[in-house]
Amino acid sequence: MVLQNAVAPAQPPVAARAVPKPAKKAPAKPVPRPEQAPKKNAAGSDENKKPSGAAGSSSSAQNNSRKKAVSTLTTVLAARSKIAAGLPEKKKEFIEDIDKLDGDNQLALVEYVEDIYTYYKAAEHESRPGDYMANQPEVTAKMRAILTDWLAEVHGKFELRPETHYLTIYIVDRYLSLQPVPRRVLQLVGIAAMLIACKYEEIWAPEVSELIAISDNAFSREQILAMEKTILNNMEWNLTVPTPYHFLLRFAKAAGSADNELQHMIHFFGELALMDYRMTLTYPSMVAACAVYAARCTLKKSPLWTDTLKHHTGLHEQQLMEGTRVLVSSHAAAPEGNLNIVYQKYTTEQFGRVALHPPAAVPGLA
Repeated sequence: MVLQNAVAPAQPPVAARAVPKPAKKAPAKPVPRPEQAPKKNAAGSDENKKPSGAAGSSSSAQNNSRKKAVSTLTTVLAARSKIAAGLPEKKKEFIEDIDKLDGDNQLALVEYVEDIYTYYKAAEHESRPGDYMANQPEVTAKMRAILTDWLAEVHGKFELRPETHYLTIYIVDRYLSLQPVPRRVLQLVGIAAMLIACKYEEIWAPEVSELIAISDNAFSREQILAMEKTILNNMEWNLTVPTPYHFLLRFAKAAGSADNELQHMIHFFGELALMDYRMTLTYPSMVAACAVYAARCTLKKSPLWTDTLKHHTGLHEQQLMEGTRVLVSSHAAAPEGNLNIVYQKYTTEQFGRVALHPPAAVPGLA
C-alpha cells in the first residue's frame, strides 16, 4: 500500500522542441484540355509552339506567297484552257458617264434622264406610223420625198427649230397611215402638219397667211385650218411622241458632244433619214442610232461603235448595217440629185461643210 500511495519522483522538465511548420504545397499544374494539350514530336519538341521574330514573319510570308501562286496558276491555266478551246476572253466594257458635266444643270434632268428615255423607247412602239404606202392609191414614196424636201426648204426659210421639222414629218406620215390622201391634197397635208408642229414646238408660230404665201397661194386659209382640224382629230390630238430627234440628242451626246464636226454629221444623216420612206419603217431610236453610226463611218472614227453607244442605244453594231446602208447611199446620191435641200444646207460653213465629205466606204455597206 505504501508503494501504491507513494508519489513518483518528479522527472526533470523536457526542453521545448520547435515544431516545424508544414511546408507550403506547390500549386497544382492545370491539366491541359484536350484541345490545348501540346503535341510533341519524336524529338520531344512542341509542335504547337508559335514561331517568333523573323522566323514567324518568314513563315507567314511563305504561306501568303503560296496562296498567291496557287491563285495565279489557276488564272493562267483557265486562260490557257479558253485559248485551247478557242474561246475569246471577255473584254471589260468601258461606259462613259455622259451626264457628269450636267450635274449642276437643272434643265438637264440628270436624275430622270434614264427614265425619260426608257419611256421614249416604250412609246415609240405605239406611235410608229408603219408601212402605209400600199394603202395609198395615189401617193408614192417619190411624192413623199418631194414633199419632205419642200418642207425642209420652208423650215429653213422660217428658221424654225430642228424638232419642229421632225414633228412635221411625223405628223405627215402618221396621217398618211390613217387616211388615203389624193395627190392634189398632199401638199395641203404638209402645210397643215407644219402649222401644227409650229404651234407645238415654237414660241412664235408662222401665220397662216405666211404659209399661204410660201405655197404660192395654192390653198386658202379655210382649207389649211380645216385640214389642221382633220389631222388632229384623226391623230386624237396626240402630239407628245418620240421622234428621231429626241434620240439623236441623247445618242449624239454619247458619241462625243465636244466633237462639233461629228455632231453636224450626225444631224445631217438624221435629216437625210427623213427623206427616205424606208426609214419610216423602223423605230425612231434605230433611225437615230444609224445616223450616229453612218456619221462615225464617214469621219472614220475608231472604234466605229463604242461601249458607251451600245449602252445608251441598246443596239449592237450589226443591227445598224441595213439602215446605215440606206443613209450612206442617200449621201452618195445627194450631190447629183434633184432633192438636195438637206445636202445644200450641210455644205454651208454654218454646219461645218460636213456633207462635202466623201461617202463612207465601209466593208458591208457598199
